[in-house]
Amino acid sequence: MTDYYNYLKSLHLIFVITWFAGLFYIVRLFVYQIEAAQKPSPEKEILQKQYKIMTYRLWYIITWPSAVLASIFAFWMLLFTDLGQAWLKMPWMHVKLGFVFVLYLYHGKCHQIFKQLQNDEVKYTTNYMRLWNEGATIILFSVVFLVILKNAVNWIYGVIGIILFSVLIMLGFKFYKKIRERNQS
Repeated sequence: MTDYYNYLKSLHLIFVITWFAGLFYIVRLFVYQIEAAQKPSPEKEILQKQYKIMTYRLWYIITWPSAVLASIFAFWMLLFTDLGQAWLKMPWMHVKLGFVFVLYLYHGKCHQIFKQLQNDEVKYTTNYMRLWNEGATIILFSVVFLVILKNAVNWIYGVIGIILFSVLIMLGFKFYKKIRERNQS
């Protein structure tokens, strides 16, 4: 199986990329769905119908299959190749798998929000969704740096970096919100 490691790794990366693309876009569509719910009729109904179709297709044709396939190729790589089994003994891989677990939780919460919006239940604001969208970004940065640097020993620096990155995202979010509010007035 070791001969196939690079093929498995390539397929894993392709589906990780499409999984994240789906997660980034689905939350953006959630923002549009929530905004559409605040429009007057008939615009509201027209937009809601279109966004439901778009989110359904994105979620079940791209995002879910990508998550499943990325996971299958990852498990295959880790469990059935010599190199993968060696990675499992490395501390950085344990931290990475912790972030992957958080990614599964994030995906699950997105699925819950998806189902609510498909049933016309708006429980979150557009600002909340814009902020929620940054969760996938933080997970992505964390995993990429761990995989490239392969260093969990300096995890304190990594945590500090993620916190600082999150603060920068929050500041950018607040700045963008002020610009949007100013443009609406």
